[in-house]
Amino acid sequence: MRIEEHPVIDFKRKNKIHFFFEDKKIEAYEGETVAAALIASGNITFRITDKHDRPRGLFCSVGKCASCLMVVDGKPNVMTCVTPVREGMLVKRQKGKGDLT
Repeated sequence: MRIEEHPVIDFKRKNKIHFFFEDKKIEAYEGETVAAALIASGNITFRITDKHDRPRGLFCSVGKCASCLMVVDGKPNVMTCVTPVREGMLVKRQKGKGDLT
């Protein structure tokens, strides 16, 4: 869900693009972060913790915590709350600490 209208803030959306989350095509707008696009599409679980298999999602939204770490284009531990979405980007849920091989 996106805020479409606001009484004070004027939203100027850029072009629509698409990326893939868990092999599912997701719509986004240029300039959005990966996390914002995922939340807007109803996906709230970004990673699964290593120790207790607990879901984690967006928390701080400014790149200060590790809740939004995901695998982006094969690279683990990407902070998706500060990473702009790109056309054709491949995003996966991260399980555990992320494989650095």
